[in-house]
Amino acid sequence: MTTGLIRLVNLIRHLTLTFGTLLIVSACTTLGPDYQKPEVPWLQEWHTDLYGQIKDPSEQFEQDLEFWWHLFDDKVLNSLIETAKKENPTIQIAGLRILESRAQLGIAGSTLYPQVQQLNGSANYINSEDHGGISNDRHKSFANYSIGPSVTWELDFWGRFQRTIESADAAFFASIYNQQDVQVLLIAQVATLYYAYRTALQSIQINRENAEIQKRNVEITQLKYERGQDSELDLQQARTQYYATLSVIPDIEISLVQIGNALAALLGRKPGDLPELDGIDGQLPAVEPIVIQELPAKLLMRRPDVRVSAAQVAVQSAQIGIAEADFYPSISLLGTISYSGSTLDGTPDTSLLSAGSGFSWNIFDWGRIENNVRLQDARLQQLIESFQDQVLQAAREIDDAAISVIKTHEQKAIVQESLNSAQRSLEIANKRYQEGYSSFQRVLDAQRALLAQSNNELTNHSNHIDSVISLYRAIAGGWTDTPIEEIIREDTRETMKTRSDWGELMNAPLPTNIDYEPPQQETSE
Repeated sequence: MTTGLIRLVNLIRHLTLTFGTLLIVSACTTLGPDYQKPEVPWLQEWHTDLYGQIKDPSEQFEQDLEFWWHLFDDKVLNSLIETAKKENPTIQIAGLRILESRAQLGIAGSTLYPQVQQLNGSANYINSEDHGGISNDRHKSFANYSIGPSVTWELDFWGRFQRTIESADAAFFASIYNQQDVQVLLIAQVATLYYAYRTALQSIQINRENAEIQKRNVEITQLKYERGQDSELDLQQARTQYYATLSVIPDIEISLVQIGNALAALLGRKPGDLPELDGIDGQLPAVEPIVIQELPAKLLMRRPDVRVSAAQVAVQSAQIGIAEADFYPSISLLGTISYSGSTLDGTPDTSLLSAGSGFSWNIFDWGRIENNVRLQDARLQQLIESFQDQVLQAAREIDDAAISVIKTHEQKAIVQESLNSAQRSLEIANKRYQEGYSSFQRVLDAQRALLAQSNNELTNHSNHIDSVISLYRAIAGGWTDTPIEEIIREDTRETMKTRSDWGELMNAPLPTNIDYEPPQQETSE
């Protein structure tokens, strides 16, 4: 036993020295391109001031951007958004993907350690009986057994495992950015649907109010017709306009229910489960002019979807190095310790200690490895182009939303003046008709104009709110760094813990508000 132990210690020393030497050599070689964040040449020249909305930056702006919906000063909206951030299925899935990518990163990191760490054992029972012959021992019964660990450690000579870790690390960051992007889209969707709901309520109210006005005119015309003061044509035209207005209301009510159902789904609820909306009216909030206190280029690169696209480039960039490593041999350290024996009389027990190194090299690949490298490179270039397109689309969204905010705000005063004129026109038309100075057609025309302008005013107000929401979504307003304990619901966390041991993966803090940078590699020249 003592001799065997000494041999084992000497073997470990030898393997340590050998491995150390190989590790030093391998540390110098990492195949494939290092990640380079894609550049956007035109972005530095994009100096639009978002149509006069850019002001001097302030520290308060960042906080205002994170909670931009507070500018509406609507407690119901605040409550709906907070509920959606906790219960929305899509954001829950995004949080679970963070855990998934973190586990995948752990798998990638494990490749730096012995890939095979096995404890092997076997036992078998043998019962034999001889038939014939001269032996006196015609029946034998015995057992064989063996047990021992074996280790195989492929050394990372060519940086295959380092690139694997780099790719998994970038995917981990991409999952975090994706969860932030879901936040941005979710908050914008909740706000849009909420104000679409209130707009529908207001539209129903406008049509009902106009229907009441038209109903009174029908009654007046009916009375005058019965007195012979008006023709049947005036009566039927008044009735036509009245019922036409009433016929619009059911369509709006359908939309109201559909909007409510869509909003409930965002909150992770069944259709119609929206007690927060009980008793609300269709009054839309007045929105103060927006002041952007940051350069558009910086706001654009802050967008989580742009960050996701950049991280995906990093994921694929590392894949080229992984593919190139297949050109070269894989070198491994091997070690086995085993003990075997038998219950058969006269059979000695045997201990085995073996260690060494080995390599495998696929030298006849018929172009498979080379074309795989080309494939990975083509995919990388696709993602670089996709990043460029993502930035272009983001810039377009910001500019489109900005001009819409400005022009709908300018339109507001014009539409209001038109509405005031339509209201006054109807008053005059009714008075002149009742006094016999004008025909009923003037009343009908004034009623149609009032209804049209009332709807125009509502549409303009609603469009302005939508433009504001779109602008904040375009400049990535609404996302915050979510603590690890809040990325998924507590009940889901507990359920998952009953199925699997998550260790620290479910509790370790997440990186916050940083762009992806590849893991630092220690290299020697």
